[in-house]
Amino acid sequence: MFFIWAGFIVLILALLALDLGVFHRQEHAVGVREALIWTAVWIASALAFNVLVYFMYENHWLGIGKHLSETVSGTQAAKEFFAGYVLEKSLSMDNIFVIALIMRYFAVPAIYQHRVLFWGILGAMVMRGVMIGIGAAMITRFAWTLYFFGGLLIITAIKMLITDSDSIEPDRNPWVRLARRFYPVTPRFEGRRFFTHYNGQRAITPLFLALIVIESTDLLFAIDSIPAIFGLTQDPFIVFTSNIFAILGLRSMYFALAGLMEKFRYLKVSLVFLLIFVGVKMLVHDHYHIDADASLAIILGTLAVGVIASIMANRRDALRSNQGPPGNDGHMERS
Repeated sequence: MFFIWAGFIVLILALLALDLGVFHRQEHAVGVREALIWTAVWIASALAFNVLVYFMYENHWLGIGKHLSETVSGTQAAKEFFAGYVLEKSLSMDNIFVIALIMRYFAVPAIYQHRVLFWGILGAMVMRGVMIGIGAAMITRFAWTLYFFGGLLIITAIKMLITDSDSIEPDRNPWVRLARRFYPVTPRFEGRRFFTHYNGQRAITPLFLALIVIESTDLLFAIDSIPAIFGLTQDPFIVFTSNIFAILGLRSMYFALAGLMEKFRYLKVSLVFLLIFVGVKMLVHDHYHIDADASLAIILGTLAVGVIASIMANRRDALRSNQGPPGNDGHMERS
């Protein structure tokens, strides 16, 4: 198992090095077309890895799939990976909207946004790896952990429903306050640099403050999303790999969808329902088992309903705006 974990980490580091060192070596503002292409690339990479997951578990390479309480087949592992990937990808949609607010708050130039997100996501991978390890250890040692996670997800869903995502105040962020205590902050951006010298002192730039807020925000999102994926599978390898592939494409999705997120008005309701579903699934796991097929169908169906409802509502609003106020048929009345 060690070599499989090590191999996956090397693969991810190689993909990141290729992304930053080759394809984004020259810093530039990422356009929608480029972002859509990269989004497709990351999704295709995740689907290709899902095929690899099938063969790994079907043939039990290096004993994978036999280390749990029951032997996991290739088909089951592939379904759990895909369900976890779709769930994490969906939950990251709300994260995209918050990232857009952070970028707007700090007025981060478009040319440097990819750099901030690259290091932000690299830090997020490390944080999530640690949290997944802690979560897996807790589930193994303490039987009540799944009940705790289930209750946490239901509380999170209710909080998501009643909380306004626009109410983001980075200056109140405790990590930002801590950074300001130890370092002076430059009044303006210093190119692509996170650190510089200002008035003869080592200083941080607004670009680094934006990175701090994005990292701390992702930590809060991870507290919600990681228990959710444990509700679909308790296999740490599937939890980790599906989570990592989901956030790998977060940068490209941000550049492609940040300006369109407000149009998916009912997507948040779908995410709330999904969190409640997974939370209930964890609470009743000792009494009723919901298999991977049913979970995947509910996840995809819920997301489809949210997206379709949003599109229909947008079309209805567009028709109303084109018709104008009641009584106006587009012709001038004669006096």
